[in-house]
Amino acid sequence: MKIFVTLFILSALANISVAQTIDKKVDKVRILDYLSKLPSAYKVTMSVESIEGKVYFRHRGDERVPSASVIKIPILLELMEKVKKHEIDLDKTHTLTNAEKVGGSGILANIPEGKQLTIREIAQEMIRSSDNTATNILIRKIGIEAVNQNLAKLDITKTRLNRVMMDSEAVKQGRENYINVVEINALMRLIYDKKVATPTLCDEMISILKNCADTATIPRNLPNGLIIAHKTGSLPYVRGDVAIIYAKQPFIVSIFIEGFQDVIVAEHVIGDLAEICWSGLR
Repeated sequence: MKIFVTLFILSALANISVAQTIDKKVDKVRILDYLSKLPSAYKVTMSVESIEGKVYFRHRGDERVPSASVIKIPILLELMEKVKKHEIDLDKTHTLTNAEKVGGSGILANIPEGKQLTIREIAQEMIRSSDNTATNILIRKIGIEAVNQNLAKLDITKTRLNRVMMDSEAVKQGRENYINVVEINALMRLIYDKKVATPTLCDEMISILKNCADTATIPRNLPNGLIIAHKTGSLPYVRGDVAIIYAKQPFIVSIFIEGFQDVIVAEHVIGDLAEICWSGLR
């Protein structure tokens, strides 16, 4: 009798566990209600998906939006593809020059000329502090066309690198970098699943993304200690973030906002939306 009761309890607990797994979902009504209360000028573009690719919620998923620094993920990926082909060595050093320094985010612009950095250190800083000097160094080493060719090979058609960082003249001429939230989520999934470059290099990319220092957006309202691999982007006209959130069932979320007047408000909006997603999937 005791054995029967024990088996019954274990079976019931297993069924509860399965039910909880199946029932996890994003509260679409809550998100739509939140979006409806934003200023009409705000344009929010977002996609929330399971790590396997199940769509939980999408808003303006077909749109192409200015990428800001989120474009650094495809750059990182193409760098690792070249490492795989032995065309680039992550341990090789690069000597920093004043001529390649640019403004905006990052620390390399403040490091003395002549400093030697490994390609790995440059790649890490491109993500950690979103360093624009580091990014431009890598773009020149791997080539804009190579980044876009790799994206095309992966059937990613709307996400494109069209200029180096801090190139205001290119922006004036209409040459902007773009991403699509569905595509950037797919790219993060490929890295997570180790289906690009090599498994070891995918692990290194995830490790680099986990070290992103900007926590003002998706991580903003989430629990301290929660592991998040992500990359943010910020320009006067767009604020965005794409992340793998390591919940019990990891999921991918990308959120971009255009049309805001105050970037701090935009960051709060991204944080709030990420929290709503997290509350249903944690």
